[in-house]
Amino acid sequence: MRFGQALVWLAVIEFSAGCYQLKPAGGAGPVPGTRMALELNDQGRLGLGGSIGPEITQVEGRLISSDKDEYLLAVMSVRFVRGGSQVWSGEKVRIKSEYVSQAFERHLSKSRTAVLSAVVLGGVTYVIITRNLFGFAADEPALPPDTISTSFRIPRLPRP
Repeated sequence: MRFGQALVWLAVIEFSAGCYQLKPAGGAGPVPGTRMALELNDQGRLGLGGSIGPEITQVEGRLISSDKDEYLLAVMSVRFVRGGSQVWSGEKVRIKSEYVSQAFERHLSKSRTAVLSAVVLGGVTYVIITRNLFGFAADEPALPPDTISTSFRIPRLPRP
């Protein structure tokens, strides 16, 4: 794969990924399938210590179901009290509502995505132009038309 093609694929991946941010969940509650994060309180850290670990401050994943008493989450990552995080592979965890200090929903940030896209597109364009990846600029000057000569060769027929 050429370098230019790799840059184009990088731009496509960046545009599709976008920038997301967590916003407090509000209204009637999140819809199943929503990507969300639950911030645990002290009671939640103690109550979930045996199943997900004692020093977890936030659990992020895809909401499978929820009611007034609990959330069922397919966990994708957890954050620790002392910093750092750990990636999970969608294990289902039931979290009681009383264990949650705040619930967040994951939303696409249009402004952050636009800024990041402009920066990446500008960088890709700069690299393409400065490295002459698609042959937009010629390295050698063109010869004047009167110096170009043309010759024709007529092949000989074989003798019988």
